[in-house]
Amino acid sequence: MVAPPDDDVLRARALHFQYHDGSPALQGVSLGVREGEILAVSGPRGSGKTTLLRCLAGLVRPQRGEVWFTGLPVHTMGPLARERLRRDRYGWVDPAPVLVPELTAWENAALPLMLRGTGRRRAKKAALEWLDRLDAGDSARRRPHELRRSERQRVCIARALAVTPAILFADEPTAPLHRADRAPVLRTLTTAARSHGITVVVATDDQDTVALADRALCLLDGRCVQTVHLPSPDGPDGPDGTEGPGAVGAAREAGAAAAPGAPGEPVPTEAPAASEVTGAAGTGGAAGSAGPAPRVVGPEGRAACSLSV
Repeated sequence: MVAPPDDDVLRARALHFQYHDGSPALQGVSLGVREGEILAVSGPRGSGKTTLLRCLAGLVRPQRGEVWFTGLPVHTMGPLARERLRRDRYGWVDPAPVLVPELTAWENAALPLMLRGTGRRRAKKAALEWLDRLDAGDSARRRPHELRRSERQRVCIARALAVTPAILFADEPTAPLHRADRAPVLRTLTTAARSHGITVVVATDDQDTVALADRALCLLDGRCVQTVHLPSPDGPDGPDGTEGPGAVGAAREAGAAAAPGAPGEPVPTEAPAASEVTGAAGTGGAAGSAGPAPRVVGPEGRAACSLSV
């Protein structure tokens, strides 16, 4: 067992996982995430996004494959070691807001800090700062049953960010929010992550969330089918002030450039075998990969997409 390169804070190699009924959830997924990077794991419902995040975060053990965090083999750790790792180094946001009903909003947000040994006053200050940044400061002294679902989710996000984790795993973090509330919460989450050097792995099928990430990894039936490098300009406008393609447009253009046939005619792509899955340049691929994936050059000469075929 060989540790991955030091430039990846998190790396997975050829992950396999099956449900109790024998149906596959992950089939040879490999990926690498650099420190401070925001990676969006996208795909349709049932594609394996949540299972992948749970394996990466040490909530479940993959049945085959490896997970490494800063050179530590998470896949070989016992339950107590993985629990300490999640408490001390990770943050987690569920799609459904789960809070301790007896505690106020700020106490819920400060709870992980106090479990780490942080003093009550200091933990309260950090919790209130994050609640304010997420527009939930007015809810600080209320208990969960007094809050709307969207307010409870903001408290959960504040709780995950207050500890300044090395990696934040977010499973559909904006699912309980109204569409109008999603953009400011996502901007706060991504801006905070970049300013504090927090690595973020977010599972989502929301294209607004994908557009805020540095890179998007697409899953289909438990396999990694493509990795999309998102355009560098901030916002929808390109460098010349015209409307840029955005994340979805870049992926569509890359796919059109790579696909043979008539323009605009979709060409079905067969999901790659586990041994053929290859991530984006610098993120690594599955063990035993036959070689680097072909690259598709997008706008401005940048590699817009790396496809496994």
